[in-house]
Order: sequence, then C-alpha cells, then structure tokens
Amino acid sequence: MSIDIPVISCKNVWKIFGPDPKKFLNNMSDDMTFEEIRAAGYISGVRDVSIDVNKGEMLVIMGLSGSGKSTLVRCFSRLHDITGGTIAVEGQDIVSMSENDLIQLRRSKMGMVFQSFGLLPHRTVLQNVAFPLEMRGQDKHTRRERALEVVKLVGLEGREDYFPRELSGGQQQRVGIARSLAIEPDIWFLDEPFSALDPLIRKEMQDEFLRLQQMLNKTIVFITHDFDEALRLADRIAIMKDGAVEQCDTPDQIVLHPATDYVRKFTEDIDKARVVHAGVLTQKGVVGEGDALDAMTTVHDMARMLVNDSREMIPVKNGDSLIGAMPRKDALDILLGSEKNEF
Repeated sequence: MSIDIPVISCKNVWKIFGPDPKKFLNNMSDDMTFEEIRAAGYISGVRDVSIDVNKGEMLVIMGLSGSGKSTLVRCFSRLHDITGGTIAVEGQDIVSMSENDLIQLRRSKMGMVFQSFGLLPHRTVLQNVAFPLEMRGQDKHTRRERALEVVKLVGLEGREDYFPRELSGGQQQRVGIARSLAIEPDIWFLDEPFSALDPLIRKEMQDEFLRLQQMLNKTIVFITHDFDEALRLADRIAIMKDGAVEQCDTPDQIVLHPATDYVRKFTEDIDKARVVHAGVLTQKGVVGEGDALDAMTTVHDMARMLVNDSREMIPVKNGDSLIGAMPRKDALDILLGSEKNEF
C-alpha cells in the first residue's frame, strides 16, 4: 500500500436514521440544520463528514453524548451502512463491498475495544484472549502461544488462569485490549474504553495505552467524551457536535486556534502550557542563538528556561536537525496565560 493513501478515507458521509433516509437525503436542501432534520422526523447521526486517518496515526474523536462520535466510527467499519458519501479502507470502497468480504476485512484488519469489557465469565484470561483466534479456526497450540504473548504485552503475566470476576476493572480492560490485539489488527477502534474506570486506574491505562502504541504503531481511532484524555492521547482530535465535525486538528492547534465557539468552550480551562510544543511556535528557517530546544518540549517543561533566558529567538530542532527558531515572547505569553488560569 502506498504511504500516500490514507488507511481510512471518509468523504461527505451522512448517516440518517428514519423511515426512508436515502430519499430524504436526496431531497433535502444543503443548508438544512440538525434541528430541521429532526423536525422532519429524521435523526442525522453523521452529517456530511469528510476525514482521513493516516497510517500509524491516533485520531481521537471527541464529543458529548449524542454528538455522533460512535455512529461515525461504526460507519468506518460498516457496522452502520451509510446513507450517503464514500468510505474507503486502504483504498478499498467498503460501501460496495460484499458481506463476506466485509467480514473478512474486519477479521483480518480491524480490532475493537468497547467501554463494556464483554469478557466471557466462564473463561479464563488466556481463554478470553484466545477466543477470536478460536473463531478464526486456528489450532490450539498456535492460539495459546499468541494469547500468552499479548497477555504479557499488556502486563497480565501470571494471571493467565484467573477468571474475570477475580480481576479489577483495569485488569479486565487489559484483557479486552489483549483480546483485540490477538488478531494483530492494522486498524484499532476503541470506543470510550477507559470511561468506566476510576480516575487513578484510568490514568494508568492511558499510560499503558501510549506505551503499547509506541511499540506497535497501530492506526487508531479512539472515541472519548473527555477533552483532557483526547489532548493526552491524540495525534489529531476531531470534535463533533450534532453529527458534524466542528474541527479536526492537532491538540496544539485546537487549544491555540479553536475554529468555533463550541470548540472554544472545551479549551477555556485547559492549561495550554502543558499542550503546546516548541515546534508549533517555531518560525521555520529563522536562525536563533545558543542551545536548541527539542520540538516536542512543552511550554510547561521549558518554563524555568523561559523565565531565566534573555534570548529573543530560541533555536528548535527535530531530532538532530534545526528547523527554525521560537520567539521566546510567544512561549512566555502562553505560560503566563496558563498561570493566570490557575488562580
């Protein structure tokens, strides 16, 4: 597959629920609002969404309950048939794909993790993890070896013979993650996988998830209603409201340049210094002086240096290569603005 082809490409996608959604979509005016569609007896779960997901990217789809985020992700795997638009997975049009080909695509390419752990209570950890391999018809030895491998990967080594009732919530979710990884999916869909966990375990699972992604480099679509979680995990965030994407961009750009008032409300109480990186503030091709900052250094992490440094332009590097210089004043403005928000 060419690296230029998105893993998932979604163009002008609509998902409308109602008595005759295709006819309604064909006849409706282009400027019809969510409320007007509802008044006509239909629900627009997804409204004219165009978005690509690139190889190795973690796209977080974020929104409040009823915003359409889960509906959109179900369209990506055609668990919902779309009303209009196109969806391609690795260049293949899945809208016109036969049911058998679609099942094969899901089994070979896609892993899914949901908020409800969905573990089989009468099966052990190892048996739960091996279950999708059993459904594939793999022999007992092969599926046991693979199950042992992913159980170790998610930190549950030594608990292979435990039953779900003997595990904590966080451990149960690790089993769910291991089970989805057992088939070695290229694409990983996660629908609010940590939302049922208490805050401490949730943070631990986010750390674990980032560790796994660094090792495995999967293409991930992650759903959450928690903006802090989105900022922590995402390469890009798509914020949804009433079935439409209000903004899709990197965490830095969303907190610095919210596209709508709705997006701005999410960013108001965010400590921007912990989100914005030196690379985002860098003026390309400009020469600074002295030691260079790494492009991924947050404003928060460079706070002491910003206060004590007198340089106007600070060089920034990506790896060993200089990419430009960051105006110290721009970083200070973000730092001081964040400190004001704390009081």
